[in-house]
Amino acid sequence: MTLPAGLPVVDHHCHLSPSGEGVAAARRFRAAGGTHLFLATQTYGPSPPRSLAEYAHQFETTEALARQVRTEVGVVVYPVIAPYPVDLVRQTAELGPDAALGLHLGALDLAGRWVRERRAVALGEVGRAHFPVSEEVRGAIEAAFRHALEVARESDCPVVVHSDDLGPSGIQELGARGQEARLPPGRVIKHYARARFAPSDRGSVTPSYLARRELVREVRHDPAPWFLETDFLDDPARRGAVLDLATVPRRAAAIASAAPAEVELLYGPFVDSVERVYGFRPSVEPGGGG
Repeated sequence: MTLPAGLPVVDHHCHLSPSGEGVAAARRFRAAGGTHLFLATQTYGPSPPRSLAEYAHQFETTEALARQVRTEVGVVVYPVIAPYPVDLVRQTAELGPDAALGLHLGALDLAGRWVRERRAVALGEVGRAHFPVSEEVRGAIEAAFRHALEVARESDCPVVVHSDDLGPSGIQELGARGQEARLPPGRVIKHYARARFAPSDRGSVTPSYLARRELVREVRHDPAPWFLETDFLDDPARRGAVLDLATVPRRAAAIASAAPAEVELLYGPFVDSVERVYGFRPSVEPGGGG
């Protein structure tokens, strides 16, 4: 069985780079049956931005990549932008703690303005370091995360959270942070979730699961909202570090082939979850895409 013609096939989190495969990777995604990408910004140079102008250039690069993929490949692309929380490690050392945090907060404000102008759909990645950092840097990252949640509330958008792996208590704490910031349920998204969270443990957090074969099998019956992602890095020096960009459509096709009766379950992560969390409904109809 093939996938239904009207079913969007959505990778919720990936990266593309002008110095990587870029559009070529998006063509591979499309050839495998993919239709929609959430494209997260990243540092495109050798070091994190050192000024707000450099952050603006980074966001513009992401926007240009999204536009190029839409135009040349026909895949719908939703930009997701924010200063990466780990930027603060190097920026604190190079600029000093006060200047580094000030730059980060300004970049979050800039990202929020882009969302309000409909140039992006979410703030991301925001959150925490996934490795040990000094108390000084940890405090700055926490202050930045609080501000990111406030900007998301003001901009009426989700936040895509970068962190280490979380268990049930960690997910509940993350959900509590979103509730404290008065974000609607589901608007805090745990990116790069590598293990299933029981629906009763997720609280108000939406998991974005890494689309590994066994994990997709575990979660596919769960109620929305939840997403599938590759976290494709598009880094020639780190090929295969996470998942290839064609993985999500290949997983969808495998379900259609092995369990045709379960194809309808794919509307959960690909359509219903996007509508509930982002407020628009992706479509493969002409002129669609949210």
